Amino acid sequence: MSRIAACFAALQGKKALIPFITAGDPHPSRTVELMHGLVDGGADIIELGVPFSDPMADGPVIQRASERALVHKVGLRDVLAMVAEFRKTNTTTPVVLMGYLNPVFVMGYAAFATAAREAGVDGVLTVDCPPEEAADLSAALIAADLDPVFLIAPTTPEARVREIARHARGYVYYVSLKGVTGAGNLDIDDVARKIAALRAHIQVPIGVGFGIRDAATAKAISVTADAVVVGSRLVQEIEAATEQTAKERLTGLVAELKAAIL
Repeated sequence: MSRIAACFAALQGKKALIPFITAGDPHPSRTVELMHGLVDGGADIIELGVPFSDPMADGPVIQRASERALVHKVGLRDVLAMVAEFRKTNTTTPVVLMGYLNPVFVMGYAAFATAAREAGVDGVLTVDCPPEEAADLSAALIAADLDPVFLIAPTTPEARVREIARHARGYVYYVSLKGVTGAGNLDIDDVARKIAALRAHIQVPIGVGFGIRDAATAKAISVTADAVVVGSRLVQEIEAATEQTAKERLTGLVAELKAAIL
């Protein structure tokens, strides 16, 4: 059983909290500390963003986080090194890398999958690699005992949902609204209807993200989702904090979110 599957099993029906931060933001030396801060607050799974120069799915908050990390030339190998450092003292919390295909493609799928597994990564979500193009990458990940995690959008047709269901492992990430990360206009009732429809095809847990900014929204989403994903709100905390206060602020906000979800 993968660490992700074990995490959901251990929750025994309770909902998972999956916070996101960008590796290298605000400084590469702080990322592992912040990852531990997320766990201290109650994170069940960590999504760790791989900085990228053209993050097309991300709104301005996470775009700025990538820019701050790229100033320090944080690349994919640096991110893997951060995960390896985190694993020296945390061997249980699943870590999912979330980013874009180009750095993985450049490294090579098999080489990346091996390096990721050796570092202690558990899953990989490549935002711009659709299931129709993901066969080679998914095969490399699965061969390395890593879970390919896929996005599903409000506009994803049923046939494509069925295709994603065939390949998904760990969990799927339902994008709760049309737009980029951090956007507003989240319709809780619509999300609930979409998740109910997805369950006819999706056998792995369903996480919901994009637009979840506070405890009340996290609680409402957790009524129907298996996991709540929060990114931009946490990255805003990092942006507003000093390097010395970022961990404390993240831990406090994660604890607030974790207490709210069902």
